[in-house]
Amino acid sequence: MNKIYASAAELVLKAGQFIRQESLHSNDIVIEEKDRNSLVSYVDKQAEQMLVEGLLKLIPDAGLITEEDTTDITGREWEWIIDPLDGTTNFLHDIPAYSVSVGLRHNEQLVMGFVYEVNRAELFSALKGDGAKMNNRAIHISKRAPLANALMATGFPYTDFSGINAYMDSLRHLMQCCRGLRRMGSAAVDLAYVANGRFDGFFEHGLNPWDVAGGIIIIQEAGGMVSDFGGGDNYLFGRQIIASSPQIHQELLDCVGKRFLEH
Repeated sequence: MNKIYASAAELVLKAGQFIRQESLHSNDIVIEEKDRNSLVSYVDKQAEQMLVEGLLKLIPDAGLITEEDTTDITGREWEWIIDPLDGTTNFLHDIPAYSVSVGLRHNEQLVMGFVYEVNRAELFSALKGDGAKMNNRAIHISKRAPLANALMATGFPYTDFSGINAYMDSLRHLMQCCRGLRRMGSAAVDLAYVANGRFDGFFEHGLNPWDVAGGIIIIQEAGGMVSDFGGGDNYLFGRQIIASSPQIHQELLDCVGKRFLEH
């Protein structure tokens, strides 16, 4: 596992370096719209192809769950979950918050994760049982509490607006009850920043597994908690996630989770 971890980290860095190079002429990149407000470019597709080819050399019979549909092989003992460019809209508008996110599952349990924030050249990573790191230095979750002292991150709905009323209720409450709210535009970056203690918590509705797989295990290995809005464990495929320090997790469930469940 240590050899796979080291080799996968190199592949993630290589994909990030390719994205960084292409960002130098982002104004010339041809954009496709997959769905409303869901954008993709050749950069996403080429970065994903690089990752798929490299990761399959590490575990040849692994399954793959990928954002840009390079391939889709599920139900295997090992599964890579890949987002080659999380924050494509930021990338295309030259806003410096986008990342490469990769997670590895073994028998449906996350065992390895990477989030590479391209602009700051920060590689967040975790191997199950070995703690979380940022550029090979150990990182830990924030201990700030209660929620009144917490800096929160979230993402706004951009394709699925079914939970917008619950979102507005949650934001209205949090604006008055926490230190501040941030919206970076890359869920993978948000999760990595929670793991590193920059943010104290994060929630979002409507995410896909490739948005969160890399970050989930990094948070867990950094000492944080991850749940769905009901406090359960359906956060990878359930399209809802709350991630935070243990000290404020229940407060977030009471604030955010309750409002979504009520709606």
